[in-house]
Amino acid sequence: MFAFFQKHLGQHRIIGGALVLAVTQFGASLAGLIRDNVLASTFSARGEVGVVDAYIAAFRPSDFLLQAFILSAIGAVLVPMLAGYKEKGNQKDIDHLLGGAVGMGALLFGVMAVILALFMPRIAPYLVSFTGEQLQIYIHFARITLLTNLLFVFGNVYGQYLITIQRYWIYGITPILYTGGTILGTIFLTPLHGAYGPILGTLGGTIVFVLMRMWAVRGSGTSLRIRFWHPFIPEMGLLMLPRMAALGAMQIQLLFFDKFASGLDAGSVMLNAYARNFQSVIVGVAGIAVAQSAFALLSQAAARNERKRFLIYLRKGTGLLLLVTIPGAIALSFLAPIAASLVHITEFLPVFRTILLAYAFSIPFESLNHLLLRGFYATKHTLTPAIVMVLSGIIAVGSSWWLLPNYGVQSLGIGYAAGAVSMTVLLALLLPLRLRSIEIRALGADAVTSVPQTT
Repeated sequence: MFAFFQKHLGQHRIIGGALVLAVTQFGASLAGLIRDNVLASTFSARGEVGVVDAYIAAFRPSDFLLQAFILSAIGAVLVPMLAGYKEKGNQKDIDHLLGGAVGMGALLFGVMAVILALFMPRIAPYLVSFTGEQLQIYIHFARITLLTNLLFVFGNVYGQYLITIQRYWIYGITPILYTGGTILGTIFLTPLHGAYGPILGTLGGTIVFVLMRMWAVRGSGTSLRIRFWHPFIPEMGLLMLPRMAALGAMQIQLLFFDKFASGLDAGSVMLNAYARNFQSVIVGVAGIAVAQSAFALLSQAAARNERKRFLIYLRKGTGLLLLVTIPGAIALSFLAPIAASLVHITEFLPVFRTILLAYAFSIPFESLNHLLLRGFYATKHTLTPAIVMVLSGIIAVGSSWWLLPNYGVQSLGIGYAAGAVSMTVLLALLLPLRLRSIEIRALGADAVTSVPQTT
């Protein structure tokens, strides 16, 4: 019996890795729901719902920099590179690559963060429609999130290595600890520091997040030295350009959503974010868990030019996703009253129900997108996914803007679903073409090496 579980459900297997990530992602999502409940109930009781809107929106500018300029490189490129070194058993190069990624990432983000922090008072009115004290709180929150995301540069680079070596437990537990910081800050620091309680708690949770991942990486025998160069840095820079456009488009989409919602009734930013958070529970438990578990295996298969094995992993992942996400989406669409009560927003139920229905519809599509995107990234190809993500972002924002006058905040959920569906269709059509081109090149290389040499 133990041998069966070790064979099929170990962390090194796609199903076993996905189960570990699913459990931890569910824990992170549950912690997120508790956070949302604590935030809404705490500031509703204080008559300061606008603080929650400002807290949620304040992460967008900093997240844009982190996603577009840092995670665009490490999220799509670092795991395949590390997997290649791991295949060769070259620990020294792994240490150098990790150190270079951390050093360059922290330096780049740090410079941009300082500039954005200085100009935030001038930029903020263009990003949100808040006014008065709410705008000032938003500016202060946004500056603090720049510090938290600087720390996340370290945490995310080391997290990519944990994925490479398939240490999924520690990778998955750390986001729970991060969210726990926000919960504790809201409960214990809000009475002392008012509106700043949650953001200070978030900062504390970020520190714990980073330290835990550093401890896990160091425990695996890998050096934590920071370097500012590695021979693969130029290649990472070239590969990140398309991904930069893709993640930038995604973050711009969220900025537009916050801009639209912040001009509506108080609490609109919160309602849209909370509906998206419920949707992300299923996407995280299924889509992200399966995609992250499959990523290292897909990267290894691609590095060996094993197309059949690559397709086996892809089909297994797709089957797992559809098996979980379709029933999950149907169930979520009927659970709006329970969801609203869980996060203390029952008074907004009619509006929240409609938004949640649209987000629920997007669940199977967004989950498949996580897997299909990593299928491209495993082959070190980022251009096609970038174009697709930009196009889907345009569809999402355009649909929301067009429907906004008639449907208000509900239009954001509808636009989000439209973007997710369009991305799935395009990625599913284009990934087989990418795999076919790889197979042709591999066959060509084999043919060259098989030609007898004459003297």
